[in-house]
This record gives sequence, structure tokens and C-alpha cells, in this order.
Amino acid sequence: MTVTRVLALAAAVALTAVVSACSSTGSDGAKSATGTVTVRIPDPGNSGALALGKKDGSLDAALAKVGAKVQWTGSAGPFAPAAQELDNNELDLAEGSITSAVAALAQKAGFGLFAAVAPDAVGEGILVKDSSPIKSVADLAGRKVVVWHGGSSEYLLLRALARNNVPADAVTRVYLQPGQSAAVLHSGQVDAWATWATYSVSERANAGEHFLVNGGDIGSQNYAVWAARNEFVQQHPAVVKAFYDYLHQAEQQQAAHPENYLNVFHTSGPDAFEGRQRDLEIEFLKAGKPTSAITTTDKAAFAEVSKFFADQKVLDGAFDVEPHLVDVGALADR
Repeated sequence: MTVTRVLALAAAVALTAVVSACSSTGSDGAKSATGTVTVRIPDPGNSGALALGKKDGSLDAALAKVGAKVQWTGSAGPFAPAAQELDNNELDLAEGSITSAVAALAQKAGFGLFAAVAPDAVGEGILVKDSSPIKSVADLAGRKVVVWHGGSSEYLLLRALARNNVPADAVTRVYLQPGQSAAVLHSGQVDAWATWATYSVSERANAGEHFLVNGGDIGSQNYAVWAARNEFVQQHPAVVKAFYDYLHQAEQQQAAHPENYLNVFHTSGPDAFEGRQRDLEIEFLKAGKPTSAITTTDKAAFAEVSKFFADQKVLDGAFDVEPHLVDVGALADR
């Protein structure tokens, strides 16, 4: 447990540094002198529908119809720092997981959720080395697993344990940021890593690792969700609706032709996809569902995730997500 506490402290310090490094752009979602609304969104990097929309100008064109433009800020990553930026008026829109969103909303509800993506069955899960003696979830008992606190990875681990009747306290959770986790697994300081596609694709392609179980194996309800700063939704509902409409349509095309959404800006470098990594990313994108409006079924799943986190003592009691959901279809009428 001493190792876990030390690593958890390191993660906390690192997270503070990440959040402190993010500074406000000062746009505040306000209109410029020309009447244009600036919407601040994390930069999408080198792949995906938003990356292509950024490159070919189609996203700018869609938002221009409602008098808005994008200001890309920082880069997309774990939702916890993005949630703090939403709360601190440093971002207007951001994507994360429902697990991270529930944990963040339970602390400070400075944003609402306006869209969702069906749980990822193939790109997230629990990674182990190919040489690992761990062959089943039951084999995790007595082992150390690195997770990101209160989000997708901790949920995936706890969900896997619960589904396989392994007590949660039989496994030591080592809390680290995702960017720190790969090295810890590679060095053998932990036995497994619960993570999502942003990290798992590269690990599976290049680091001699495989999924012990993936999201589909454990019946994950870890939806991806899009969040909007509360004041931004109230002041600029048409902008949020236009962004949603663009993304919903673009991601349908992405699933049909995923190869067009890789290596959007460059074909080499740390965020480029080559060889097996490219194949795995295409598999992930092809299996993905488009960003869609939040349905009654989604709401029930969100409530179940919240209850699960409460039962697992990740949250201090179940949190009611529904008051923080936005009917994106109704925004056009506002």
C-alpha cells in the first residue's frame, strides 16, 4: 500500500501541474466586435472527425452559419482536467466519459451533457503483457493494476472484478495519470493497466500487450459524452446545436470510411498511425457509433454507472445525473 500512496501522490501533483498550465483564453464564449461567437474546444490532434473538419474547413463552415468559430485550446485528453477548465471558464465544449463526468459533476456542476456515444466494446479494457501469467480476471487477485482515479479505467477494473465475483479489495489500485501508466506497466511495477483506446491501441500494437478483457466482455456502460459549459449553452444554444449536428453527421461518415480520418495532418510522428497500430485504429473507428442525442436508455445507463460508483465507494453516494442533461434537439427552439 505504501507504493500505491506514493504513486497516487505523484499523480495528484502531476494533475495539479496540468491544470495549472491551462490558462484561460479570455474569450468567455463572448461575441467579438464583428458579432462572431468563439467556441473553445480541445484540439483533436491527428485523427477523427473533428481533425478532418479542422483541416478541410467544414467545421468552420458549419459554425459560421450560426455566427460562430472555433478556437482550439490545448489538446484532447483525460476529462478530469477538461472538466476543471469548463468549470473555470477556460473551455466551452469537451468530450469525456460518463464515468469521469459523473465524478466531476458530483464535485462541481459547472457543465451539462448534451450528447453521447455508445460504450466502446473494442478499444478499452484491461491490458496485460503478452508474457503475463494472468489469464483471467480472477488472476488479478493479489495483483496491482494502474488506473486513473474516478474515470474510465477505474470503472473498467471495478466492473470486470464485479462481473467475475472478485472482491474489489483483492486488487491493489495504483492511481496514476494515463501518460505515466505505460512506463509503470512496462517496468513491471504493476501487473495490468485499465485504459481506453487513446492509449490501448499503441500499447497493443507496439508494446507486446493484449486485453485481458475489453469493454464488450464486461458489459461496459462507459459511454463517451460531450459536455458544454452551462453559461455557454444558455447564451449560445444554436452554436451547441450546430456543433452537435456537424459531429453527428461527420462521425457517421467516419465509421463508414475510417481510413480517411487517420493521419489527417501528418503521416509520421508520435501521433501518426502506421502498421498494426493503424489497423487497430481502423477497427476501433469502424466499430464506433456516432455522437447522438441522449436517449431514455442512455439516461438509465448513466444512473446505473453513478450507482455503481457509489456502491464501489468511488463516490460518496449515488449522484443524480439527469438534472445536468441537455436536450440537444430542443436547443434549436431557444
